[in-house]
Amino acid sequence: MTETTIPRLTSLSHGGGCGCKIAPDVLAGLMRNALPTGPFPDLLVGTQSSDDAAVYRLNDEQALIATTDFFMPIVDDPRDFGRIAATNALSDIYAMGGRPIMALALVGMPLKSLPPETINAILAGGASVCQEAGIPIAGGHSIDSVEPIYGLAVMGLAHPDHIKRNDQAQAGDVLILSKPLGVGVLSAALKKNQLDEAGYQAMIASTTRLNTPGTQLARLDQVHALTDVTGFSLLGHTLEMCRGSQLRAELDYAALPWLEPAPALVRAGFQTGASGRNWNACRAEVSLAAHLPTEAQALLTDPQTSGGLLVACAPEAAGEVMALLQADGCTQAARIGRLVAGTPHIQVS
Repeated sequence: MTETTIPRLTSLSHGGGCGCKIAPDVLAGLMRNALPTGPFPDLLVGTQSSDDAAVYRLNDEQALIATTDFFMPIVDDPRDFGRIAATNALSDIYAMGGRPIMALALVGMPLKSLPPETINAILAGGASVCQEAGIPIAGGHSIDSVEPIYGLAVMGLAHPDHIKRNDQAQAGDVLILSKPLGVGVLSAALKKNQLDEAGYQAMIASTTRLNTPGTQLARLDQVHALTDVTGFSLLGHTLEMCRGSQLRAELDYAALPWLEPAPALVRAGFQTGASGRNWNACRAEVSLAAHLPTEAQALLTDPQTSGGLLVACAPEAAGEVMALLQADGCTQAARIGRLVAGTPHIQVS
């Protein structure tokens, strides 16, 4: 196979990144009554709250956090694809307030379409992120598949008292987002060769930044809830927090941070199919102010791959949370709204 015959990674998959996720309303239907229930008193977090990872108490000082995440290519550079997929998988551990300790690789590759060098580069990209996180890839599983798939199963540890769920927010909490939005929009433009180098580098910088502040945020008592914003979009993951905590969210559209040039790209017609699926899943519980720009709906439902942390904290802790995020390099971290008492709903103004 010569270099000129190697296909673009994104051409081999029907979707990319967390935009490959099954729509949240469809997933909820599939999961209903599909999993066994039973008396598992040490299972601190399971499937009941749509949280980021499972948590099992080992003893009074340690809880095991377990998660898995994998998807098809969101970019064509194989090393970047591996880096993004690994960063995204590790995020669920940080979003629970934990510290990752080990990963297993999940690999499905079309061996007739991709040369060994390309596959090696994907694996090397994932390994480089795990090295940055200070953990080994200790094994895994591989198959010959129709579409390229890569991800990790990750295990982490945390003190049982420091687990941060997504359903423990409180009325009056401030909402803070650690990373800019727009990954899905930029990836849609990239797939059509309409994303410039500056936009690509901005996307890579964001999607390969580890959400390590989650471990420190977990130790702050006034941080009440934590999750990461991925394939279900900002609206979808905020709504999960609202439903679990039985609260209403008020989001300030003008405060939302964007990857450049996401808003302009949406106006030019670039968005993913997952955006429409996300809107259909949440529209009954979302109100958009009339003055918002025409691209607001598409941007608010844009699926994020390796997105930022969404933090619900007491107002008096907002300054400390922002300082912690900015010290870790989250330069676009922003205070984006608040949670109030009321029926689960999101108002965007």
